[in-house]
Formats: sequence, C-alpha cells, structure tokens
Amino acid sequence: MFDKFGEMESAAQINELANNLKNEGDRDSIKVLAEENGIDEEVANAFIDGIIPFLCDDMSAAIGKLDVESKEVKAEELISDWCEYIKQRCMEDDSMSKAVRAKGKTFNGCIAHILKWSFDHQRPIDKEILKAAGVSAGKVTFGIPGMATVKKLITEYYMGG
Repeated sequence: MFDKFGEMESAAQINELANNLKNEGDRDSIKVLAEENGIDEEVANAFIDGIIPFLCDDMSAAIGKLDVESKEVKAEELISDWCEYIKQRCMEDDSMSKAVRAKGKTFNGCIAHILKWSFDHQRPIDKEILKAAGVSAGKVTFGIPGMATVKKLITEYYMGG
C-alpha cells in the first residue's frame, strides 16, 4: 500500500516530501507519492506545474488514505458506507482528518474495532424470523451495530473518545 515512501503521518509530511522531490526535479516520484496516498494524478500534475502550492491538505490527505485503504479491503455495502461516513467527517472536522491520517490508524483497524463490538453484542435471532428467512440453522446470532453506534465507534477508534 505505501510501498515506496511508507506511511505518511500528515499532510505536512506528504507536502514536505513532495516539495523536496519537486526541488530535485523528480516528477515521477511525486506521481508515485500521490498515487500511494490516494491523491489524484491531475492534482499531482498541477503541483508539479506550480499551479497549486501544495500536493494535499489535511482533508484530501485523509480521504486519499481512506480511498487507498478501502480498495485494499475491497470495501462493499455496509463497510463502504462506513468509509463514506468517515470521509464525510473528514470534510466537516479537521481534527478527524488529522486523526485518520495518523500513523497506526487504519481503516482495517477501524473495521476491527467495529467487528469486536459486534461480536461482544451478539443477540440470538428468534426462530420465527429464521423460519421466515428460510434459515435452517439451529441458532443464529446477530450483532451488527446501528449507525449511531457505528458513528460512536468510529470516533472512538480514530479520536480516542
């Protein structure tokens, strides 16, 4: 995922490296840096050409990281919805953008945090519901959190509270 340049902890760190690469005239490495961090190639080209003064800000760095990480886990359906919620939070709150970008915080880790809660809060499903669903298993449990709980768990994972 972050094969060439490693995991960057902040937009400032990405921009510092991008500026150093630009000063060295290394256009190709800037494009690799952008790709590794989920930053659009057009933005990288605009930075290289001097149209924009930096490669990313906190929000675009966080959203880029989420884009890269969600592709890695092949996020679909509900997990994709969770990712979109985190991106929305990044657009609304700069401290969430910084928290998402922090080293050691990953979308996988966030999903694991939610999954742990889910397993800890499993409840048996009524036999009539199983019958109506055509499920013949003797016992089925379900523990997927509602959106309010997921929002709380996401904030707890990324921001510690």
